[in-house]
Amino acid sequence: MPCVRSLFGLLAALAACGAVAFLGYCVYFDRKRRADPAFKRRLRDKRRAQQQKAERPCAQLWDPAKNEKLQELFLQEVQMGELWLSRGEHRMGVEHLSNALLVCGQPQELLKVFKHTLPPKVFEMLLQKIPLICQQFEADMNEQECLEDDPD
Repeated sequence: MPCVRSLFGLLAALAACGAVAFLGYCVYFDRKRRADPAFKRRLRDKRRAQQQKAERPCAQLWDPAKNEKLQELFLQEVQMGELWLSRGEHRMGVEHLSNALLVCGQPQELLKVFKHTLPPKVFEMLLQKIPLICQQFEADMNEQECLEDDPD
């Protein structure tokens, strides 16, 4: 039994020494990292970027002024679309109605309304325009994200 105790004691001592050495290693490199001026600058920049990202979505989603502007834009586009359609300019009318679809909060419901109110020819033109609008919107959003992520 004394041999087993001394073996356990030796293993415990080695484990304790290993733990102390590992902690010392961590403390040494943490201090070295924190003392680096580039680390402090990168950390500051990272925190600023996170703070700006945290502020942006809330302002975009819950900004009543922005929601009002979107509603005004939606109504304006629908009115312009109706005006162009009444003049017989179907392409311009579809262009404005597709813009209204783009800013609409419930595009499926708006399409149902358009299906019942627009002439079939114009509604088909609008349906053909939807994939182009989606591609353009995605491209614009990707470009905007790239500009926001660009540190320059």
